[in-house]
Amino acid sequence: MPDGVYSLIEEPWIPVRWRPGAAGGPLPQNVGLRELLLRAQDIARLAAADAPAHAALLRVLYALSARVTGLDRGGPDWSERREDILDEGRFPSGPVGGQGGVEGYFARWRERFFVFDPAGGRPWMQDPRLARQCDPANTAGVNKLIVTRPAGNNHAWFRHGTDARPDLPTVPEAVLNLLVWHYWGPSGRCSARDVAGVKSASATAGPLRTSLSFHPEGDSLFETLLAGLVPAKSTDRHERDLCPWEWEDLPDPDAPPPLPQGPCSRLTARSRHALLLVPYDNSTAGPPSSPGPERRPATPQCTNEPAPGPDPTPDLLVGDAYITWAYRLPGAPRDDDFLIWQTSQQGNRYPRPADATRGLWRDLDALLLLKPAGSAQPARPAVFYTAQEVTDRLRVRALGFDQDGQAKDYQFVDASTPAVFDLAEERAPHTAPAVGQLRQLGETHGWRLERAVRRAWTAYMNDPKADAGSWLTDAAGRYWPRAEREFWDRFATLDRGRNPQDPGLDTAGARKAFLRLAEEAYDAVTATVTRTQRGAKAVSEARTELYGTTRTTSRKKQP
Repeated sequence: MPDGVYSLIEEPWIPVRWRPGAAGGPLPQNVGLRELLLRAQDIARLAAADAPAHAALLRVLYALSARVTGLDRGGPDWSERREDILDEGRFPSGPVGGQGGVEGYFARWRERFFVFDPAGGRPWMQDPRLARQCDPANTAGVNKLIVTRPAGNNHAWFRHGTDARPDLPTVPEAVLNLLVWHYWGPSGRCSARDVAGVKSASATAGPLRTSLSFHPEGDSLFETLLAGLVPAKSTDRHERDLCPWEWEDLPDPDAPPPLPQGPCSRLTARSRHALLLVPYDNSTAGPPSSPGPERRPATPQCTNEPAPGPDPTPDLLVGDAYITWAYRLPGAPRDDDFLIWQTSQQGNRYPRPADATRGLWRDLDALLLLKPAGSAQPARPAVFYTAQEVTDRLRVRALGFDQDGQAKDYQFVDASTPAVFDLAEERAPHTAPAVGQLRQLGETHGWRLERAVRRAWTAYMNDPKADAGSWLTDAAGRYWPRAEREFWDRFATLDRGRNPQDPGLDTAGARKAFLRLAEEAYDAVTATVTRTQRGAKAVSEARTELYGTTRTTSRKKQP
């Protein structure tokens, strides 16, 4: 690929879903940053397949949205200025409020949005120094870069490939995974990096590692991005609130990480990893492996669906990648405006972790209520305090990565609610107890089901250490999805009016409904052992756990 020709401003690399009726004939499946911001009102949402890439890309777009609108500056009129942009119905293409708009911003920073720039430039969100600070014969490789692929000696679960001859990713795929590394990258050993004569190969976990990110979502990407903006704090310093591509110089790896100085740096400049993508050079290498069928876009069925893109060519592939640490010293404590923050028993603040088995409805009261119940003292994501000013039709999208704190990755988490902000406590305070109570009823019967199943298995096996894992998994799979449907059905009936006397929750009916679901799941899971006397007795006695009671029985001594 010629040096520096792949511009993220111009090239179509961001997958999107267009709103029904969007004008323009056959619409592209992917767009560049300029088209995305200028047509955000016509785009329904991002279409990134991987949840952590989606959340990372949203943070970048929030920062760009703040820059082109001037909403990166705080002040008492911040909400009014955002409302003015909302009334315009689109992001400004030209100057507004002392800012250059979309065109002015990208004209100023054009040279910083190239993916490849080996001629001494600054490739976007990368560190060109790695080409000389890392061993070129011992790079990370593209299999390590793409987080869904096996690398090294790891097992191949979904696809086969080798590090010696990997399927080369397209530039859009590589860039999205580059973002995942910046936010969710693992801790531990990485490629060695030699800085000032000292070589080390140990990285710190990314700022969002293990966490679940919550984002307000509107009817269009334009609403979503405006709702995701958080006003600057009074202590922020606007002149030092820089995104990584706006830095005058690359940071010193031996110095402490720069502290965020405002909303844009908090969104984009907290990475603990340094990366560098290497373009595939088809003049010196053999033919690349086939990119595979998953990169061939589907043929659209109507004019407002994405148009098919071209198959990847060698000029649009990434051939290698450097991945290593960015800083030796620890940085500021974790902080993010899109996480639910909890307090441990030791008094430490930590984000609610992503859990692929946990339904989003179970977090709803922590998103809508000012002071949700619970010993962990959950705190609502900061973005939700101002998001509801955009529209009460906002939904919540949860995006995360179920993983451990070091290097193991399990599953992506991607879930969405219906419109819920009309029941935020500020708007409908009379419904606050009902939302929390409805969630608590569903969770209480889920926990009772787990205790009942565990007790029945222990009694049947006559072994207090017997592992009830298979029964517990089966019971959870039967109960929680149905409990989620029951929750949303009853949530939809809550009174959106201002009647403080009756929020519209049938507490007795909800309790019976969740109990019925728990009973049905329990009966289905334990049915196979009730044919024996011992099994029937174990199941019958443990069943009392479903009702929150424990029945004791006395045994007559045998003569």
